[in-house]
Amino acid sequence: MHKIERLKMVKAMEYIARQINDEEVFYDLWLISGVADGDIEYGDLSVSAKDAEELEYYIEDEEFADLMRLFLKTMRIASKSGGLYCDKVESK
Repeated sequence: MHKIERLKMVKAMEYIARQINDEEVFYDLWLISGVADGDIEYGDLSVSAKDAEELEYYIEDEEFADLMRLFLKTMRIASKSGGLYCDKVESK
């Protein structure tokens, strides 16, 4: 297992999920079944040894696979329901 790669992926998915332009999609899918609110500070894409301990649950094989599946499902639904919104720009 490459913990650093997985931690980067988890943080990237969390950051992108927080850009969903439909709060219902974000809350109903990602926040309930994805990364718990507060586990990753908003915008923190850095990876440290501390992350490996605190976020270990998310990078275990089965959980990591489930999280990636959920991310793809969330993005598919978000693309039909408001897309993404970042820095005052909305996806088309």
